[in-house]
Amino acid sequence: METQERNTGLDQVAHESLNFTEEILSARSFSRQLAEQMTLAKAYVIIAKEHNNLHLAWELSSKIRNCQLLLSKAAMRGEPVTLEEAEPIIKSLSYLIFRAEDAHYDIATTIMTMKSHIQALEERANAATVQSTVFGQLAAEALPKSLHCLNVKLTADWLRKPSLQELADEKRNSPKLMDNNLYHFCIFSDNALATSVVVNSTVSNADHPKQLVFHIVTNGINYGTMQAWFLNVEEFSWFNASYAPIVKQLLSADSQAYYIGGYQDNVAPKLRSPKYQSLLSHLRFYIPEIYPQLEKVVFLDDDVVVQKDLTPLFSLDLHGNVNGAVETCLEAFHRYYKYLNFSNTIISSKFDPQACGWAFANVTARYHYWQEQNADGTLWRVGTLPPGLLTFYGLTEPLDRRWHVLGLGYDLNIDNRLIESAAVVHFNGFMKPWLKLAIERYRPLWERYVNRSHPYLQDCVTS
Repeated sequence: METQERNTGLDQVAHESLNFTEEILSARSFSRQLAEQMTLAKAYVIIAKEHNNLHLAWELSSKIRNCQLLLSKAAMRGEPVTLEEAEPIIKSLSYLIFRAEDAHYDIATTIMTMKSHIQALEERANAATVQSTVFGQLAAEALPKSLHCLNVKLTADWLRKPSLQELADEKRNSPKLMDNNLYHFCIFSDNALATSVVVNSTVSNADHPKQLVFHIVTNGINYGTMQAWFLNVEEFSWFNASYAPIVKQLLSADSQAYYIGGYQDNVAPKLRSPKYQSLLSHLRFYIPEIYPQLEKVVFLDDDVVVQKDLTPLFSLDLHGNVNGAVETCLEAFHRYYKYLNFSNTIISSKFDPQACGWAFANVTARYHYWQEQNADGTLWRVGTLPPGLLTFYGLTEPLDRRWHVLGLGYDLNIDNRLIESAAVVHFNGFMKPWLKLAIERYRPLWERYVNRSHPYLQDCVTS
């Protein structure tokens, strides 16, 4: 019986609260009049402060607090505001608003003032957005403590264990590296943990894992860390300034000033990343020179996770094209005109501005040509995608979208069905899965392929 009475009381309160909501929306209610006067008074508080009329601003603020208190009490008790309660506040607020208008704080002035405030807030919001992007970029570029720890331990192992070096030499001379009956994948990376996830996920989902061959290239700094798998990028003696225009550009004084000098202030934050200075980012255009004996190679970025068997890619008919990739034209910002300077006749005379961008025969010569044309940075600013779009223009076979789903490093709203159906999911963007700023919804897709049982990884994560 007691429970029933309590429930009845709750229903009554809910009903009365609903009536109060209707009352405050009613044009005839005192609550509505108080709310409207309070809104106008808040605007005059700002204007009075700007005109240094602090006493009027204080009086208005005091009456606004009284008004808020009265409305709060009425809501709590579930009864409408009475005339006796509302009249003193309405009169005093009306008098103060009249004083504000008499001081020429009229509606026109109010509108202009509010517009200026809105503009100032928009500028602050834009500045905060830019700052957030810069901070996100800095966080993405920084090497997490756990990864640094892992690199140090692996490098120490490499230096003190000659058996590892002997094993690496044996692998480098394996005939499998040039066997076109096997499935060849290449990864260019300086991140050992990320690359291990790419390899683990590819092998785990392959129908015939023993037929996979991974060609992994790193730089000199990480050579000792990942020597068991990797080739050293500095060992490509032909990859120098006289052969590759990008090497010449990156070594130039202007390029150094562009990336580390004051000119960066005029560059969009996402274009300032040091990754654009890394030769590893540009090696994908030299795959024919790096692996001349191989007929087909699948290139994998180090921020992808493979979810299905990729060997069917090797049997796809590219119809005479040298590249196969998924189109990214679902959004307008993936059109060519978003990446290239079409005001330059060199670009506008040869390319369609509405052509689709790509998520990435011998194309190296074409790549060299466009890098030379862009020596002064007038065709595009930085990055590997613009020259890649030019290099593979008209030479790329579009693949089914399910082969490659992008955006897991920046897009919070990718459809789960699209992710589940994807052969490869790509964490492109600043929110990499190995960073604390990763999107939590997608992180498990990557973490399931991290070898948590490795003692070094356990030590580095817990230390």
